[in-house]
Amino acid sequence: MSDKSQSRLASRLAGLCLSAAVGVSCASAQANPNNSAQNAYLGSVQAVAVTPEVKHLSLDDAIKLGIENNLALRLAQLNEKTAEAEKLQALNYLMPNISLHGEHGIHQSNLAASGFSTGLITEFLTAFGLPASDATQFPLIVKVNSTVVQANVSQQLFTWSGWDAWKAAKYNERAAYYGAQSSRGLVVLNVGTAYLQAIADSAQVDYAQALLKTDETLLFQAREEHKAGTAANLDELRARVQYQTQQLALINAQNAFEKDKIALNRQIGLAPEQKIQLTDATPYADLEAMTIEDARAQAFKNRQDFQQLRQQMLFAHHEERAVKHERYPSISFNGNYGVTGVVGQVYHGTFAATGTLSVPIFEEAKFRGDHDVAQAQQNELESQFHDLTNKIDQQLRDSMLDLKTAAELVQVSRSNVDLATKTLEQTTDRFQAGVDDNLPVVQAQSTLSQAQTQYVSSVLQFNQAKLGLARNLGIIDTQYQNFLGADKKYQGGK
Repeated sequence: MSDKSQSRLASRLAGLCLSAAVGVSCASAQANPNNSAQNAYLGSVQAVAVTPEVKHLSLDDAIKLGIENNLALRLAQLNEKTAEAEKLQALNYLMPNISLHGEHGIHQSNLAASGFSTGLITEFLTAFGLPASDATQFPLIVKVNSTVVQANVSQQLFTWSGWDAWKAAKYNERAAYYGAQSSRGLVVLNVGTAYLQAIADSAQVDYAQALLKTDETLLFQAREEHKAGTAANLDELRARVQYQTQQLALINAQNAFEKDKIALNRQIGLAPEQKIQLTDATPYADLEAMTIEDARAQAFKNRQDFQQLRQQMLFAHHEERAVKHERYPSISFNGNYGVTGVVGQVYHGTFAATGTLSVPIFEEAKFRGDHDVAQAQQNELESQFHDLTNKIDQQLRDSMLDLKTAAELVQVSRSNVDLATKTLEQTTDRFQAGVDDNLPVVQAQSTLSQAQTQYVSSVLQFNQAKLGLARNLGIIDTQYQNFLGADKKYQGGK
């Protein structure tokens, strides 16, 4: 491999490394677009056949399927394999290369075309005291069956630039590994969020159905009282409007829940038409407080994107060294040993041993250009590293604020549900006793519906905040159950 080939290899390694980093960071930053063409984390490689029966799916099952089939993680794993293959290619350049060569052929030569003639042959015979008449017995068209068998060996004895390129390839492989691990964590985050969203909308369906049954009872009572002449027609109309309004709310809630299940299927490798039943209820558990110092230390230790960028910086450093050492001489060895002969005659051993010293004399424009490109890449990664360090601190602080706020929202929204439920019970009792019309009942139902919606949303927000903190700490793929408190459920969840 020439110095030019080394440079091309290093450039390809750099391109693969940077494209992997950009791909992961872009996927993390996107605002959850609608299709997998824009965000591979929303797609999957469909690996599970459709079954007619309903598939029961827990949160753990969904995350396991997501890790196995999610499109973005599959692409990241393929990129890791590509980086490993690139490292082997760089290593092969430094190792001895041995090949066997065998050849058997029939060769026909025209000696006259090479300058031989009968007259020339006669002169040779005369010079050696042989009869000139023998010249006519010497054929000018010669056919020979020959066989060649040999072993070839080549070895780069000294190539400083090549060794640096191989070291860079090792760090590129490690960077690709951490990139795949980072994608794994993001898959857990996305699948977990999708599952939590689905069971939250399932709870909304339950609440809407419960309120619809209450509205149906109130509508029947208002209609009967109107028939009996003890209530105005306005009460019946108001009850019917409330009943139909709640029907609309139930239809929308059911539609949102079904779409959530389809989106979840797409992320974990199930067919969109596969019927699933979510077996886990919404988890709820308080999370032990953590100081920002402890969070930072844990994040710098465990975050895969942080480790990936460090490996990319080491890769860029060794690539810059490889470019610098392109100016140095290189020494290589090439040799072969074998046998060559004509079929039916004696075979003779043949060998060759060649040492080559290559000294670049004047390639200054190339050397300077390669150096400037490598230096710019190294400076870019260093800038990204310093930015990521500050970004991690910001993300951790944001997550802690989100977690604190969400916990307070859960407490307030839970109290609102309790108060709204008591209000509805009291206004319903007054209406059934004939003390008041059903206007306060309708208003109380609307208040309870809003309180229930806020409660479900706040619990979902609280769980999402905990998943977000686990992701920012770099431990979501191993600790998501501990952060969610999967063995504890919030009251009223399904």
